[in-house]
Amino acid sequence: MSLTESQPRARTFGHIDTWIFDLDNTLYPSSCRLYVEVEQRMARYIMDELKLDLEGAHALRRRYFQEHGTTLRGLMNEYGVEPRQFLDYVHAIDVSAVQPAPALNRALGALPGRKLIFTNGTRRHAERVLDRLELTRHFAAIHDIVAIDFQPKPNAAGYRALIDAYVIEPARAAMIEDMARNLPPAAAIGMTTIWLRGGPHDELDARHASAIHHTIGDLTEFLTAVTSAAE
Repeated sequence: MSLTESQPRARTFGHIDTWIFDLDNTLYPSSCRLYVEVEQRMARYIMDELKLDLEGAHALRRRYFQEHGTTLRGLMNEYGVEPRQFLDYVHAIDVSAVQPAPALNRALGALPGRKLIFTNGTRRHAERVLDRLELTRHFAAIHDIVAIDFQPKPNAAGYRALIDAYVIEPARAAMIEDMARNLPPAAAIGMTTIWLRGGPHDELDARHASAIHHTIGDLTEFLTAVTSAAE
């Protein structure tokens, strides 16, 4: 795999000293299908709170995800839903499908630079997943939905909060995401962006294409190649 796999704007990585990783469907494969259980629990919450049937609950969930960044943000904006109660409910899932990732563990260990998690989920959810993956030791911090005041990616405010909180120089940072729509705000402030394909939201809107510097299909292979190129 080439470091410049599919983008003519691809950059080298020797200047990167901070690596920012999405969590869900990025550090573990979407084949674990945690997102399916999360979506089901969101729908049940909406059914109970708003008295909708299952079809109506899923339709509202999908619409709010598209219009507000997350279903939660839409429920907060439109119905004043209390966010922590919602998040505790939807993240009460079985994470046993997530298995240790020894190859990714080695790749992260060899990768120079600071590593951070930036997620629209909660810190507790991230900690549970990282524990299953046996990757906790690699990450200096988790920047979660609470830290960004429930303003989810791709809202630019969360990216600014991340930079301020961890004193990041955007030109020396790279962000890896499975959702292409979350990368333009990172590119806009000067970060190198890497889109990991193969997740449940594996689509690229033409409006986002110019903000994607690298497109990859396997995270472990990519990180290993970056490290090898630096040697």
